[in-house]
Amino acid sequence: MHVLSGLLSGMVLQRNSRGVSDASFNGTTTGAGDLEVRVTKGGKTLAGYSWVAVGSAKGGKFSGVLKGLKVGGPYDVQLRIAKDGNILDQAEVKDILVGDVWILGGQSNMQGYGRMPGIKPHNLVRAFCMDDVWRIAKDPIHDLTISVDASLRQGTRNSFTGVGPGVAFGQDMLKRTGVPQGLLACALGGSRMDQWDPRLKRLGGKSLYGAAIRKVVKNGGAVAGIVWYQGCSDANAVDAPLYTKRMKAMVSAFRRDCGNRSLPLALVQIGVVHTPSGDRDSVAWNDVQDQQRRLNEAIANCTCVPAIDLEVDDTIHISGTDQQRLGRRLAEAMCALTKRDAKARPPIEFAGFRLLQDKHTKLAIVEVSFKNVAGSLRCGSQPHGFALSDGIGGKIDALFRTTLSGSKVLLKTALPLTDIKGCCLHYGMGANCYVNITDEADHALPVFGPIQMGRPVLRTPFVQELRATRLLPFSGSMDKLKQPDLNDNTLGWARHKFPTIFCQFRKEIADSAPQDMIIHYACRLECKQDMVTTIEFGYDGPVKAWLDGKPLHYDPKGTNPALTDDAVLTKSLSAGMHEITVSLGTNKGKAWGIFLRFANKKYRVSHPSKMNTDKLLPVILG
Repeated sequence: MHVLSGLLSGMVLQRNSRGVSDASFNGTTTGAGDLEVRVTKGGKTLAGYSWVAVGSAKGGKFSGVLKGLKVGGPYDVQLRIAKDGNILDQAEVKDILVGDVWILGGQSNMQGYGRMPGIKPHNLVRAFCMDDVWRIAKDPIHDLTISVDASLRQGTRNSFTGVGPGVAFGQDMLKRTGVPQGLLACALGGSRMDQWDPRLKRLGGKSLYGAAIRKVVKNGGAVAGIVWYQGCSDANAVDAPLYTKRMKAMVSAFRRDCGNRSLPLALVQIGVVHTPSGDRDSVAWNDVQDQQRRLNEAIANCTCVPAIDLEVDDTIHISGTDQQRLGRRLAEAMCALTKRDAKARPPIEFAGFRLLQDKHTKLAIVEVSFKNVAGSLRCGSQPHGFALSDGIGGKIDALFRTTLSGSKVLLKTALPLTDIKGCCLHYGMGANCYVNITDEADHALPVFGPIQMGRPVLRTPFVQELRATRLLPFSGSMDKLKQPDLNDNTLGWARHKFPTIFCQFRKEIADSAPQDMIIHYACRLECKQDMVTTIEFGYDGPVKAWLDGKPLHYDPKGTNPALTDDAVLTKSLSAGMHEITVSLGTNKGKAWGIFLRFANKKYRVSHPSKMNTDKLLPVILG
């Protein structure tokens, strides 16, 4: 008599909603008759389980259902085929537990590459290993060299195994629920989502999905949920756009094949990878991470656990110590999702942002809010991880202070509100970023972004090449100042190319202090057609400006600091050439220069850098 599936020595039987087993099992036998069982615990026969009929045998096969075993154990089950008082065949299955069983799926960080040793094993946490044998769960639980499934049998090509999150997950689930835990080891390092395609189920153990379902069926067909770490191999321009669609298809298939339409999923948001510059597609990497963060919008009963802050033992694999942290995070997330532990808190989620303005500098502050924070956010030193971008991979270095405040983060920027609305917000930007923010219960912030903070306005780059005079003596008010003569060579007109967007003469002006001086700037531009243009310029001293010889702007009280949008002026420009002239008073050495650029606020687009703007914005000639 040989049991093929559903009742295996050392296994964990999945409990049902009533907290007892409902285990279907089958096998082969030489007898034909009634299938009877006796269940013992600690050497004593359980009431109601003394050679009770649970099924039948004929044609060399038997099948039955063992119902009502309570959560816990261990139980020993004796089986026999009986007919007319005769025992025709018999077998024994030992050391069975009743509790929760979980599919461990994904790639190498679920398989386990963390340096040993792992966590001390516990008798009530078991693993169904690659050779179809139940053992007390002890790292490594994914030994691919002994796999019975061709899709997982890697031999010496991928023989390294180490610490994964599974054992720590199982032990923390046991601690939180008091229920024995079973782990079905199904992960394969380097696997892609197309390898987990449920349409390959027909290949059985030759496909990853087929191998996982084979393990589920082998153990009775019921599981408590899925624990998943995968996505690194899909972080490329081809596969990343398909990630959510493929995950939806796979989870839907698991729910169908496991007979549970709401089977819970706890997945890990992929962490970091440290590789030479250009070796990884950072935009695609962040795309997969952001899809994982938002997967609960596409898949019900799903939760995502960040791992971006965890240390690695090599360029990509989470360390053995931090795999244990990850396992505990996964257990708490699963308990919160399934309501197995009332004290469990869901992972931290991005809740939104608000744009503020610093009352002193007039620069933008981004207030980022999070939910599910335990206590307050914290870090070991200076907070790291937030960034701004142009939305297509280009980083904007404009954050200069990060402050943690309860469940919020305040980001001080070097940009005015008009510019920040054209930026995207990130946490964990890039494939190998450094982040260090958690809450008081060791929950990490999720990677997110790019999150658009407003529809960007179509703008020219800042003018960095224009004509300017030498410093000229000046005193008194600018009230009666006239536009300087652009053809007067005695003023020292010359073309200047400035290294930054602030067109400044700091050294020359500092050398002239405390004498009050004036300097004139001129910029020529061409409009390809009639257009309405917004002129944005900033300054740090008294200023007067003209457009095509006519007064444009006058601010006798201009002072530092200079902002990029001290003056925002909308003008109708005809097709053809135009000239802007700006006179800046040095304020006895305290004023240094100007900002200047042009905008078309009629057009608001996702990525202005991808547009042909010649007919929408002036062409800067300097």
